Amino acid sequence: MATTIATTSTPTPTVSTAAGVTKSAAQSILTSLNTGSGVDTDTLVTQLVQAQFAAKTAALTARNTALTAQISAASTLKSTIANFSTALGTLIGGGALQTQPVSSNTGVLSASAISGAKVGNLNSSVTVNALATAQGARSASVASRTTPIATGKLTLTLGTATYNAAGTAMTGFTAGSTAAVSIDVTNGTPDGIAAAINAAKTGVTASVITDADGKAVLSLKGDTGSAQAFTLKADDANSALNQFNVGVNTGTLTGTAANAQLIVDGVAVQRASNTITDLLPGVKLQLGAVSTTPVSLTTTRPTSALSQAVADFVETYNQVYASARNATNAVDGDLKTDNAAKSLLRSLQGLTTKSIASASTAGAPTTLAQLGIATNRDGTLTVNADTLNKVLATYPDEVEAMFATTSSNAIGLNSSLASISLAASSSLYGLGASTTRYTKAQSDLSLEQEKIASQSETMTTRMTQQFSSMNSKVTAYKATQTFLENQIKAWNKDS
Repeated sequence: MATTIATTSTPTPTVSTAAGVTKSAAQSILTSLNTGSGVDTDTLVTQLVQAQFAAKTAALTARNTALTAQISAASTLKSTIANFSTALGTLIGGGALQTQPVSSNTGVLSASAISGAKVGNLNSSVTVNALATAQGARSASVASRTTPIATGKLTLTLGTATYNAAGTAMTGFTAGSTAAVSIDVTNGTPDGIAAAINAAKTGVTASVITDADGKAVLSLKGDTGSAQAFTLKADDANSALNQFNVGVNTGTLTGTAANAQLIVDGVAVQRASNTITDLLPGVKLQLGAVSTTPVSLTTTRPTSALSQAVADFVETYNQVYASARNATNAVDGDLKTDNAAKSLLRSLQGLTTKSIASASTAGAPTTLAQLGIATNRDGTLTVNADTLNKVLATYPDEVEAMFATTSSNAIGLNSSLASISLAASSSLYGLGASTTRYTKAQSDLSLEQEKIASQSETMTTRMTQQFSSMNSKVTAYKATQTFLENQIKAWNKDS
């Protein structure tokens, strides 16, 4: 049960101050004028515009960087707790932490634990005398599966039946309590008839099989169990649909409806299915064959698996807790003011003392702390192996129940952690809502940055025009100066 914990940090932005940019711009003016080669308006305007918006740009950049870090931290923390919950749910759901039944002959009878149920100390003997079977029937072959036969109505009735010794014909039928079903055949091809029977959803399924000669046979199959025998009859005695009738001395059967017959601990029982969940508490039986000798069912407890699961839980918890603690650190945590992140941290801190099982036995553990999971001064967890082993040996069923996943165990560890994860991901009050809020704030910042960019562009255009005009006048003055200097030199020469 391992999750990957990611960390984020907020970088410190480096920006030029308004004073520094202004000083640079002034120096540019002096340098340009002193050179006598004209003012570098591009550089000068750029520096002056930067000076005008430097402070606000720096503040927006810093805020944007902080929001990016918050979005990343919230997303990482939400994903971390979700992965923790999923990993635990997968481990528990796989049955590795639940006592499992063991069959002495899996070919005849396999057994598995029903998720969330208590198997306990199973010690039973099962003999399979007969498997549950289903009635089947087949029609005579027709020319093609796409050749129309007839349209009309068929009536399908479920009940119990008697059969001949070979099981190829029905000798008697008694309708059950379920009402007969009328099947409307509008597409009279064998494929259309099969589709109409399947659409009725009676438990009887139909398919069309093409034989070696390329002809089509309508095949019918019911559910297993003696009460799932069926008859099929065309409503119109003169219809060509009568060739598909199944009933007493009508049609060819390929199987008979019968219950599974077993002897469980000396008691004869019958079931309609070969999958049985109501004979032994917490155990699902799957019948595979008739047995000549009894099959013994015992159990094996997941003591080692539970010990390892506790160790893995503590290790992963410590990683998740560290991630949440760092994110909410009051000094430099990216989520230090985030209520959802703080709530998650509090929920994790209270997990060890939260009741995650009902005390069905006096003295049985109901919290993780009673399993030997202790909280260190820094909030991380450790396991006292001696305490855990003693509790597992004394209260094995109760410890299993703490890890069990079942709809009736809403306070179990799996359910409790899933609840924490769900609250953390909530888009109304959890980290999902925080992410939405930070993203909205970042979007608003983008608008502010766009506004500054627009203002900078306007100012750049205006100042460029102003300095261009000034530059033209300076150039004219210099030209006049040069003319006058040359004229004076000429006068002096003449004199």
